[in-house]
Amino acid sequence: MFRRFACFAALVAMPALARAQDSVEVVENSGDTAWILISAALVLLMTLPGLGLFYGGLVRSKNFLSVFMQVGAIAAVASVLWVVVGYTFAFGNSSFGGLLGDGRAWMLYNLAPVADGLTIPESTFALFQMTFAAITPALMVGAWVDRARFSWVVLFCAIWGLVVYAPVAHWIWGGGWLSEMGVLDFAGGLVVHTTAGVSALVIALLLGKRQGFPSSALLPHAPGITMLGAVLLWVGWFGFNGGSALTATADASNAIINTHVAACVAALVWILIERISFGKPTTVGFATGAIAGLATITPAAGFVSPGASILIGASGAIVCYFAIQLVKMKLHIDDSLDVFAVHGVGGMLGSILLGLFMGTSLGGVGYAEGMTMVSMISVQTMAVVGVAIFSAIATVLIALGLNLFVPMRVSEDDEVQGLDISSHGERAWEMD
Repeated sequence: MFRRFACFAALVAMPALARAQDSVEVVENSGDTAWILISAALVLLMTLPGLGLFYGGLVRSKNFLSVFMQVGAIAAVASVLWVVVGYTFAFGNSSFGGLLGDGRAWMLYNLAPVADGLTIPESTFALFQMTFAAITPALMVGAWVDRARFSWVVLFCAIWGLVVYAPVAHWIWGGGWLSEMGVLDFAGGLVVHTTAGVSALVIALLLGKRQGFPSSALLPHAPGITMLGAVLLWVGWFGFNGGSALTATADASNAIINTHVAACVAALVWILIERISFGKPTTVGFATGAIAGLATITPAAGFVSPGASILIGASGAIVCYFAIQLVKMKLHIDDSLDVFAVHGVGGMLGSILLGLFMGTSLGGVGYAEGMTMVSMISVQTMAVVGVAIFSAIATVLIALGLNLFVPMRVSEDDEVQGLDISSHGERAWEMD
């Protein structure tokens, strides 16, 4: 069931999994458990308050509270549904040809004292995975800020988490059909960033543009708040990627080093591009570049060397930067806070680069038996395409179906007034 790192373990004999597989009785390791509990808290820090501050600073002041409300409500409903049914869909015993987990753990009932193949309690594993299920749909908030109806947002993300996120998590991390093909995703390039990024682009197209886009400059009202959110995301990402080793060992250390280095390089490359293009580096550019590097290294963090992470971070910054220019400037798609161009493109790029840089000749962990660089890149590319297509189709069906009962978009008057007042009856900043 817990086959998230099956190929990786076979290649490098990851200590926790090796102990679990080689002994009849698996014993909990308190150090591993403590690290995963801390990592779960770090991932929640990314969501609340990191993501809220990052997105909140990028919108106009009249929509600041609405962003926090959406992020918070999405995380709350996703967490509850994870306990009820999401976990067993993602990590139940594989059924339906590897498409979905079975119902062995409804309501987190009858969890194992020690998770199969690991050295932590299954409750700890379920908690850590809950934080991923909470932040993934919350990432999409950036695509529809200023104009999406709050009730539609919460209902859409609740359904999306069960229809899109949980099945894809099972396919790759829960022993599903992509896992059987050898697809790897260390911490969510496919499961988190590709699903959320592609779905965000679809919603942006369905919802339509904000009033004034692209003719008017819809500038961030508080770049300093965005910078604060970005650094919280940066630190929290250590739990996101480092915790995905599921052990307090060198595997976690390597993942964190790679995560930090990729973010550093991507932020520097981004502001260099800004300096060349516009004459001045910006705080929003630094923050966005760092997030692009973090998203790009995520699927490969535990499989590649620090040297490779430098190249991955630089690649993420360059590709994501020009993806924003394409989506917004050329195609005029109002993915308001660049969820697809940063998270989606970064996650997909990193998932493919994983196949290139995990070879031992480049300092990586090496390929599984029978796999080569070409075959690994091919299977990763196939997974990217498959997950993207599934996410897009499912999102269209959920969004339009729900729109029959709950409109997606607020009225023009409400949009002009701002969602803080029109949806929640409050203002973020009272200047009286």
